[in-house]
Amino acid sequence: MDVLNRVPVREQAAAERAHNFDEVCLGYSLEEAKAEADRCLKCKNPKCQTGCPVNIDIPRFIAKIGENDVEGAYNVISEYSALPAICGRVCPQESQCEAKCIRGIKGDAISIGKLERFAADYAREHGIRPAVCAEKKDKKVAVIGSGPAGLTCAGELAKMGYEVTILEALHEPGGVLVYGIPEFRLPKSTVVKSEIENVKALGVKIETNVVVGKSVTIDELLNEEGFDAVFIGSGAGLPKFMGIPGENANGVFSANEYLTRNNLMKAFLDGYDTPISAGKKVAVVGGGNVAMDAARTALRLGATVYIVYRRGEAELPARVEEVHHAKEEGVIFKLLTNPKEILVDENGWVKGMRCVEMELGEPDASGRRRPIEKADSEFVLDLDTVIMSLGTSPNPLISSVTKDLEINARGCIAAAEEDGSTSKKAVFAGGDAVTGAATVILAMGAGKAAAKGIDEYLSQK
Repeated sequence: MDVLNRVPVREQAAAERAHNFDEVCLGYSLEEAKAEADRCLKCKNPKCQTGCPVNIDIPRFIAKIGENDVEGAYNVISEYSALPAICGRVCPQESQCEAKCIRGIKGDAISIGKLERFAADYAREHGIRPAVCAEKKDKKVAVIGSGPAGLTCAGELAKMGYEVTILEALHEPGGVLVYGIPEFRLPKSTVVKSEIENVKALGVKIETNVVVGKSVTIDELLNEEGFDAVFIGSGAGLPKFMGIPGENANGVFSANEYLTRNNLMKAFLDGYDTPISAGKKVAVVGGGNVAMDAARTALRLGATVYIVYRRGEAELPARVEEVHHAKEEGVIFKLLTNPKEILVDENGWVKGMRCVEMELGEPDASGRRRPIEKADSEFVLDLDTVIMSLGTSPNPLISSVTKDLEINARGCIAAAEEDGSTSKKAVFAGGDAVTGAATVILAMGAGKAAAKGIDEYLSQK
């Protein structure tokens, strides 16, 4: 057995997957998962667990797979995580648990994420659900938002015995899991729907089409609706733009809108009445995971696609795997390039983008080398669509109508990292609403910490 190299994961061929929305990664078989699990060193002092934001007992669940007890592996993971099939697909394990894997010092780190996905998929396919709390508490908690922070907080509280109701603004639960991440990375009807059903099976109620701040306020939830505590996990759905000329032209999208139309509203499928001007020559401005998602979506809709990013490849914030997949599929990377103006035709549509070449100077406050314009390096990209993927911030609706809720200078809710408590009594918050746009697993970690904080608060009442 080759213990130094991880068992490779089967994928759709790039030439094939670039033209469909089926999942790219096909996952492990039982034999492959056991072979990968057997590479684990079973460390007496495992570092991998310390790299996990939800603190999964990684060695224990991997050992269960090695023992051919996949249900046992799933049960171990479920003690810590409400969304294992999702995390196994989209969590940046390479910079978290796998980065601390001792096996990775000599050879490849254990493929922890793919093993987590395998255990969760096995449970779904065999009808295995997480255990339900038998002892119920006489306390009610409202959770705002059904994204990863909200689902995690709700699931943890339900396991503690609380009566939990999630209030979701959209017509489908899931938050960024359904509107932001494409089908080819995270299948909705199987994976996401199943994970949400598991949370509901714990006793969590989900009410959709409830816009907190409009339909009901937090003060009304606490003072009139009988809730003992509220968790705000409303995410960060307000897109940012560059402020350059031409950004208001037809054919300019935020990545949020472009992905929402395709992922949640199914614009890529015939028969859905949610058309989108998908574009034939598309530039995605940005270098994060959302930019890769938007670029790979546009590619599947038939476009020639450019990633335009002002730093180099080493500075790309996207996962290495996502960059690799995008390149394989044919996305063109225009690195060290910065837009200056979006060019518009006489009818108000995008016809190109004036750009300038960049070079890297001294590190800035973030520690990354600062991009500097190169003299006399302007050029024009011939385009009909521009997608801005520059990050997002929280929608100010909730904070604008909630008394005594402190907001920081970035427009995010001020909350304690250790327990999610805010300046308002009985109100907790976590995820992107607090940090700004971040990863699914970090939002889950915040939801889990807030659930513990809510439990401690309600236990003292």
